[in-house]
Amino acid sequence: MSQITLYLDDATQALVDQAAQANGVSKSRWVADLIRKHAAHEWPATCLALAGQFSDFPLTETRTEQPADTPRLGF
Repeated sequence: MSQITLYLDDATQALVDQAAQANGVSKSRWVADLIRKHAAHEWPATCLALAGQFSDFPLTETRTEQPADTPRLGF
């Protein structure tokens, strides 16, 4: 298991102490839980629920004109 060092001001340290105690876990467990929650590689369900909800959002199928390609340089 790896270890990290956090430098916190007194007010932030007090918040961590209070939150960990209120949740009945160690400070390390409390911080690790927050990291797992906020550093996930998945979109939240509330964000995924927005897919397709904007009826006026222009999709690629509805665009009629495409800009011309940039001329390529030969090799």
